[in-house]
Amino acid sequence: MSIRGRDLFAAGEAGTTLYNGIRLTDPWPPRLRSLPDLPVTPPYLIDPPAVVPIDLGRQLFVDDFLIEQTSLVRTFHRAEYHPANPVLSPTTKWEKRDPYADRTNTHPNPAAMPFSDGVFFDPKDRLFKMWYMGGYSENTCYATSTDGIHWDKPSLDVVPGTNIVNVGHRDSSTTWIDLNETNPARRYKMAHWHDSYLEQFISPDGIHWTKTGNSGYAGDRTTFFYNPFRNVWVFSLRTGEESAFRQRKYLETGDFVGGTRWANGDPVLWVRADSADPKRRDYNIPTELYNLDCVAYESILLGLFTIFRGERPEREKPNDVCVGYSRDGFHWARPDRDVFMGVSEHAGDWNWANVQSAGGCCLIVGDKLYFYVSGRHGLPGTSMPDVCSTGLATLRRDGFVSMDHPGSARIERIAASPGLPPGTLITRPVRFSGKHLFVNLAAPAGELRAEILDAAGTTIAPYTGATCVPVRGDSTCLRVAWTGAPDLSALANRPVRFRFQVTNGALYAFWVSPDPTGASHGYVAAGGPGFTGPTDTVGHR
Repeated sequence: MSIRGRDLFAAGEAGTTLYNGIRLTDPWPPRLRSLPDLPVTPPYLIDPPAVVPIDLGRQLFVDDFLIEQTSLVRTFHRAEYHPANPVLSPTTKWEKRDPYADRTNTHPNPAAMPFSDGVFFDPKDRLFKMWYMGGYSENTCYATSTDGIHWDKPSLDVVPGTNIVNVGHRDSSTTWIDLNETNPARRYKMAHWHDSYLEQFISPDGIHWTKTGNSGYAGDRTTFFYNPFRNVWVFSLRTGEESAFRQRKYLETGDFVGGTRWANGDPVLWVRADSADPKRRDYNIPTELYNLDCVAYESILLGLFTIFRGERPEREKPNDVCVGYSRDGFHWARPDRDVFMGVSEHAGDWNWANVQSAGGCCLIVGDKLYFYVSGRHGLPGTSMPDVCSTGLATLRRDGFVSMDHPGSARIERIAASPGLPPGTLITRPVRFSGKHLFVNLAAPAGELRAEILDAAGTTIAPYTGATCVPVRGDSTCLRVAWTGAPDLSALANRPVRFRFQVTNGALYAFWVSPDPTGASHGYVAAGGPGFTGPTDTVGHR
C-alpha cells in the first residue's frame, strides 16, 4: 500500500489527550503481539488522569475511573426481554427462503433478524428503522416503526413489491446512520461480508444503495461502528480462522469510503474472550469472542460482546451477549462476565438456540434503553437455527451499574475506605464548565445529598451536605440544588470532588449540565424519540 493510502488510516495520534483526560499511548492503536488468556486492566484505570474532565455526557460508575473512595457496592443489572417478543418474525415469502436448504433438501431456516445490521432512530423522519437479514443468508431488508415494538415492512421499489433493499447472498452486515455526514448521498453507510472481504455501500435514504468498493481481507463476522469521540470508523474484524479460534482485530480510519482498502498487516490484535468468561457447565468448552458491536453511549464506548460457549450436534450454538466498557476506544473494562442478554433454556422459545446483538447496540426511549437482538428458535436434536427472528430487551437508562447498599443480587463489593460513613461515594478530582448537577437515582424510600470538596478535601461553602436540598424519588434525571447557591458556575473549570451520600437508594450516574433541563451533551447511541442529533441536547424535555 502506498504511503498516501496508509495515511487514510487514523494512525499517528499517539499523545492525543481525549475528552476525559486520557492520553493515548504511543503507538496508537497499540500493537499487541498476542492476546492473553488472563483479564487485562485498561491502563487508564491503573493510572487515571489527575483531573477528569466531565463536560461530555453522563458519568457512569461502570468501573473505578471516577471513584476515589466509597462505602457503596456496585450492582450489575441485566436487560429484560420484552413480553411482545419476537417483535419481528419471518412472514414474507422472501424471508422464508433458504437456498441452501432448497439445494440440499434439508430443513429450511426462515430469517428476519439483524446479523448485526442496524436498528436506529432517525430524527429526520422520526422513525425507528431496522435493517436485517431477510431470508437465511439472503438479502438485506428494511422495516420501520413508530414505537420500536410494532414494525412495518414497507413495499419498496428496489425489488418491486418487497422490502428488500440489497439483493443477494450475504453473511454478517452492518448499517449505520451517519448524523455527522455533510454529504446527503452518504448519510447511510453499509458493509456486508462476502467472500473474505466487505462490500461497502452508501445511500441517501437507507433504501437505495450505491456500492463504493471492497475492503481488505476480513473474516465472516466482521462489523463496524463509528467512534465520535475520535471521529473514526472502526472495523471489528473476526480473526482466528486459521485456528478456528475466534477473536477480534481492530482497524480505524477517518474515511469510510476511501480508507478501508487495508492490507493484511494493517489491522491490529484487539480483544478476545478470556479465562474470566465462564464456560457453560453442560458444554465445558473454552469461550471465544464471536462478535463485538460497539456504540458511543453518553461518556463511554459501550461494547456488546457475543460470546461463543460451544456447540453440539443436538443444539445450534447457544451464543449470548455480555457487556463491556471502554474510555479510550480500544481497551475494555469487563467487570461483569455474567450474561447481559441470553438464550432461553426452554426448547421452543424464540431464543433457545442463539442470541446476538444488533448494530447500533441500543436506543434511548424515554427512561429506558432498547436493545435489539437476533434470536434463533433452534430445532431440537439438530444444529439448525430454524426460525430466526428479532427480539427486544430493555434496561433503565444508564442502568448497567448502580452504586447502592448491599443486599442486591449480582454485586461486586468494593473495599470500603476506613472511616468512611455508610452510603458514601467520593469522586476523583473532576473539572466541568456547566452549572447544574444532575443524578440518575432510584430512591423512592430514601434520599441523596451531595457536597463539593476542594483539592484538599475541604467542603466548599455553600455546597455542603447540610445545605443540599435532599433529592428523593426514582428518576433518570433529577437536579441537585443547594440553598444559598443558584448553580455551580462559581466552581467552573476548577478541580473539585463530589461527595454523594445515598440513603436507601441506588445511584446510577451524575453529570453537570450547562442547561437547567439536564441535557448531558453526551452521545445517545443509536438515538431515540425526542433527540435531534447524535448527542443529548434536550434533557428532561
